Amino acid sequence: MIARLGILTAAIALAFSAPAAQAQPYPSKPIKVVVPLTPGSPVDVMARLVSQHLSPSLGQPVIVENRPGAGGTIGAKSVAIAEPDGYTILLTAANHVIAPSAYKNLTYDPVKDFVAVGAVATSPFVIVVTPSLPVKTVPELVAYAKANPGKVNWGFGLGTSPHLLGELFKHTTQTDIAAIPYKGGANAVTDMLAGQIQMNIGTTATLVPLVHSGRLKAIAVTGDARYPDLPDVPTMIESGFPQLSLGFWCGILAPVGVSADVVGKLNAALNRILVTQEMKASLAKLGAQPSPGSPKDFAALLAKELKDWGEAVRLTNVKLN
Repeated sequence: MIARLGILTAAIALAFSAPAAQAQPYPSKPIKVVVPLTPGSPVDVMARLVSQHLSPSLGQPVIVENRPGAGGTIGAKSVAIAEPDGYTILLTAANHVIAPSAYKNLTYDPVKDFVAVGAVATSPFVIVVTPSLPVKTVPELVAYAKANPGKVNWGFGLGTSPHLLGELFKHTTQTDIAAIPYKGGANAVTDMLAGQIQMNIGTTATLVPLVHSGRLKAIAVTGDARYPDLPDVPTMIESGFPQLSLGFWCGILAPVGVSADVVGKLNAALNRILVTQEMKASLAKLGAQPSPGSPKDFAALLAKELKDWGEAVRLTNVKLN
């Protein structure tokens, strides 16, 4: 009788303890943020800033892992096939919505295999040239490139939004500018400072400090308005090329199948940090504006960007793989 009672008590305890162990509130362990681009890239810098603030907001370590290569598709795939439990998420940018149009042999679906969590920030791109290049505006650059076909070298991170924007620049202006691919945009900037390339397109965080130091010359910014830290530099719209006004954004995605509750908790934590003065100031130093909003808001942005960048791929006929 005592033995039976002991077995029954153990069974009841097991029945109640197992679900309790399984039902630990999210998050109950460290969260990994995969960055599909190189260390030191604007997206990587954003991810490290976000993880630094998300960790105390969520009460768990938030760890950044770089998995660069193939225009961000290697890192994206690693998240697409990850366990959909909210402990592996992706912080990415426009390269994510470029991939469906530019890569023929993707083994994952950049749309169907992910769920939107939230946008992080936006900023314009800056078009820069070396100080030695005798141009001060986009029309002057176009005229110079046409007069000197193949003599202007432009560098970019392969498969990134600056890559595609540069190809769209060449297509729109009908110029022969030599394209030099790099594993990451930071490598292109290094070579530009060494005088090996003469033109670059990148984020304000990367390029504006180099413009202020006189090492590079800004000739235009994308977006609808001039950039406050470069008040004398016109927009691409003012320069006569409104179709070249696509900008930078980054945001967080999770593998499809993650519960709505987990997505909601991640989104709420992200929004909490984006509205703090500390985060706003940190993003401002990177030339970016915070973009708090719902997962639905970010999904709408992704749909628009998928269309806009897809059209850019179609016009330029950029094919990767």
